[in-house]
Amino acid sequence: MTFSWDIRARVQFEGDAHVTEDSCGFNGPNAWVIDGATSLLEPLELPAASNPQWLAQQLTVILAEGPTDASRAGVRSLLAGALSAIDQIAVPLVGEERVRFPSAAISVAQLNSDGVEVASLADCTVVVRTSDGVTHLVRAGDADARVDLEASRRTVDAAERRALLIRDRELRNTPGNLWVARRELDAADHAHVVQLSQPELMVMASDGAWRAVDLGIVSGPEEFLARTSTTLDALGLMHELRVKQAEIGEVADDATVLTLSPKRS
Repeated sequence: MTFSWDIRARVQFEGDAHVTEDSCGFNGPNAWVIDGATSLLEPLELPAASNPQWLAQQLTVILAEGPTDASRAGVRSLLAGALSAIDQIAVPLVGEERVRFPSAAISVAQLNSDGVEVASLADCTVVVRTSDGVTHLVRAGDADARVDLEASRRTVDAAERRALLIRDRELRNTPGNLWVARRELDAADHAHVVQLSQPELMVMASDGAWRAVDLGIVSGPEEFLARTSTTLDALGLMHELRVKQAEIGEVADDATVLTLSPKRS
């Protein structure tokens, strides 16, 4: 049986602080959204406008060219293959450097005979409405959760928060810490994987787009899915988000929305 997606909406808004470091796409049964982590460590010299942009673009190319036979892969295997390919590409560019290598949040979805399987690292969000009418939210976790927890326990100024963020980045992809898409194949073993039943509609979003929920522009996953079900609706919601962020003086992050439904053969 052949599985594939139909596109309903694809909208990307660049943020205020840097070049676009999000990416998304779909091919055959596979779909993905990638949110490159803003550089905090000394950057490497990778061939792109920024290191996170390079990683997001490379992962999209790899996933677009990857296996499209769901019966041979599985979403965790698909993610592992993409990370392995990144590692091979990285060797001639930066040798064995890992800590300073760019990282990203990623969610990958794959249609199969049981429905759709989703794998996530860090804080991209996937919302799926299945054929039984139930809405499901899939996210591995908040990327800066530990830093936010530490900051909530005591007074932390901007310089100390930055120091905490840098230390958190240095510890990523090590036991007991946050796992992200970087160049370690083992990260796929730590992905949050969920198998859902037959999907009717799915939206994949970077955390910059999910700010529409955080800021109360929409009430939650169900309304977010409804407000991103067409390109016009998604453009309208992202515009509202940018207006709200300007009003409150928030530096806007890249915002990416990719909405898909299974192709009916």
